[in-house]
Amino acid sequence: MFTGSKKMTAYAALLAGLLAPWMVALPAAAADSVPLLAQAATPGLPSATSDPAPLALPPGTSPEMQSAANGPSMAPPAAAPIRMALLLPSRTGAFGAAADAVRTGFLTAYSRQKENIQLAIVETGDSAPDMQRAYDEASGKYDIVVGPLSRSAVTAVAQSGRVSKPTVALAQPDMNGEADLQLPAQMLAVGLSIDEEARQVANWVEKEKAPGKIFAISTNIAWQKRAARSFQLRARQLGLQVETLELSTPANALSAPGLAQLAKRVEQEKPALIFVALDAAQTVQLRSAVGNELPLYGTSQINPYTLKRDNPNDKLPELDGVRLVDIPWQLQPDNVAVARYPRPAVNDNERPSPDLARLYALGIDAYRVAYGIAQRQSGFDIDGVTGRLTVNMIGGGTTYFQRQETQAVYQDGWPVPMADQY
Repeated sequence: MFTGSKKMTAYAALLAGLLAPWMVALPAAAADSVPLLAQAATPGLPSATSDPAPLALPPGTSPEMQSAANGPSMAPPAAAPIRMALLLPSRTGAFGAAADAVRTGFLTAYSRQKENIQLAIVETGDSAPDMQRAYDEASGKYDIVVGPLSRSAVTAVAQSGRVSKPTVALAQPDMNGEADLQLPAQMLAVGLSIDEEARQVANWVEKEKAPGKIFAISTNIAWQKRAARSFQLRARQLGLQVETLELSTPANALSAPGLAQLAKRVEQEKPALIFVALDAAQTVQLRSAVGNELPLYGTSQINPYTLKRDNPNDKLPELDGVRLVDIPWQLQPDNVAVARYPRPAVNDNERPSPDLARLYALGIDAYRVAYGIAQRQSGFDIDGVTGRLTVNMIGGGTTYFQRQETQAVYQDGWPVPMADQY
């Protein structure tokens, strides 16, 4: 089993923001940018460039003469290709594996649905200023920009006032206090978000709530504190009573005295449930301290597995009954959307990384969102590998993106999708 320290470090780097990369540049078109969100022609009305009706010649006229009289047939002109750029930090940077996972997933989806799309993968520096410069250049050359990949870079671009092309950001921006940062009209943020998972769990808990207080447990790790805070804020909006508690982690494990104190409070105050903003190893520790009777809810970070289940020892029966949300890519091999795409190859002696698997899945869905925008769809839904996606991008209007992940429960050591999904 992995250590809590390694797991938390990996997640903080992968999904909190400082991610990374590489590049393959494909040739870009020389034509001017194509307006993506222009209104389509009204169906059923004749076009100004419609071919004239064929001439009526006397009966018995040969096909050759009829063809000559009518003139050469005119095929409709091919639509100009949509130029799309994927911005990723340099593949030689500190986080090359993370960006490479996104790139591989993106290209996997592109290979299956690339009609009229001209794609370039643009290499950038790791820092937010480097990414901003690359974004400014790309938005001048391409019709759709996918990226940036880090929270800090997304925040910089969103606040720059220079978003003039449809932009599919691969991370969520940093929070501005307790309110979400307002994104520009042509920008969507589709990145996987531990904060949004926590809010989704709060919505789920509200549907199944039992009377009593809720404890939201974290350590002092940044992503865990954010998750606990996001859960608390959303739960309070729903009328639930939530208290956040922070446990220390000496020697990379939850503090034994802290767990004993928590167990005592659970016995005295009898909370309705606990939201665990923890990883799987820490949740096992907490469960052993508070017992199996108290309902526990958590995020994808209590699922340390991928769907490659070759190792029979990869089970956590200690978590049976614990509920969580995660993406279909990690839970549902028989899902039609999931089964459509291959799993990334790993070496025989290499343990698949669940966080890199999620980033690969993010790459797939990011391309599908960008492709939908390229088809001039202002609003559409996608049965995605990262969840049920709702997208709305109206030229000059409000953008909207929502991801509904899959609700699951541990059974026989594995997280299994719930029969009923709220």
